[in-house]
Amino acid sequence: MSSASPSTVSLVTTPTPRPKRATVHDVAVEAGVSRGTVSRYVNGERYVSASAREAIEAAILKVGYVPNTAARNLVMQRSQAVGFIVHEPHSLFVEDPNIGEILLGANTALSEADYQMAVLIVDSERDTERVARYLSGGLVDGVIIVSARAYDPISRVVERLNLPAAYVGHPPGASTASFVTIDNRGSARAITERLAATGRRRIGMIAAALDRDSGADRLAGFTEALGDRFDERLVEPVALYSYSAGRDAMQALLERAPDVDGVFAASDAVAAGAMEALRAAGRRVPDDVGVVGFDDSAWAKRTLPGLSTVRQPAAGLGRQAALLVLGQLRGEAGAQEVQLESEVVWRDSA
Repeated sequence: MSSASPSTVSLVTTPTPRPKRATVHDVAVEAGVSRGTVSRYVNGERYVSASAREAIEAAILKVGYVPNTAARNLVMQRSQAVGFIVHEPHSLFVEDPNIGEILLGANTALSEADYQMAVLIVDSERDTERVARYLSGGLVDGVIIVSARAYDPISRVVERLNLPAAYVGHPPGASTASFVTIDNRGSARAITERLAATGRRRIGMIAAALDRDSGADRLAGFTEALGDRFDERLVEPVALYSYSAGRDAMQALLERAPDVDGVFAASDAVAAGAMEALRAAGRRVPDDVGVVGFDDSAWAKRTLPGLSTVRQPAAGLGRQAALLVLGQLRGEAGAQEVQLESEVVWRDSA
């Protein structure tokens, strides 16, 4: 008796056809307008009547049309992206709340205009070369530059490529771009005068980032406020607007001038570090030493006592820088300089 051979079962799957992508032609037919009118609408051109615009928008929803952004950008030679370049160490990018606020302000304005943001951090010479290659590849339509040093190579690349650009600050050597600033010099002078008015006689400064316009201008304002009372031996320069820099600088200043009774720190993070060093040395704030900062960032609100400082509109700086770049991309304006308001905020640290 023979056994039946096992049967084999073959499974044949029929591929599911991909749904047909709606085209400009489909939108035009549904809206009852020409393909050219739909193309002008999709590309953001102004010459589309209100009735045609309304019909096209309804047709797009009905047929499920999604513009091929990549193809459109290729034709228009646009990436629909703006670079956000930060010249700071990676650690400070995370530590400094001002950078985050500037970034968020810029991103809000770019998002409203349907642009993407590409964040580029420059922390070394290798980063400079990498970012220069990226910019040269046409991957962004413009750039916002934060914390640029004097005559930095990225600025030269931006100028060579003729990229629409806006700086937060006004570094020397950057001459063809737009700038968004505050009055660092005047604000530093104002808060130093307020500190001196509390009766302090030996006022020092932890002067950060002197290779940038913001740091140099804050030192200049401090010097002007003290006039004949300015003593360069009471100035402790540091490279970065960082907490650790402020702590170490305050320790050095106390060793050199133990009778110091007032300190202007070039940023809130620097001031918070200085206050830690003062506490460790047994100095009371503000009874023994009055401390003031600059930024009115999250650092100012978490110190005890609360930090007297200068409020700068970080998110507003980022937003305005983005608007300046977008304006250049639309051909509406050339290089401009915009100065936003800043104000002294007085708390209990002085």
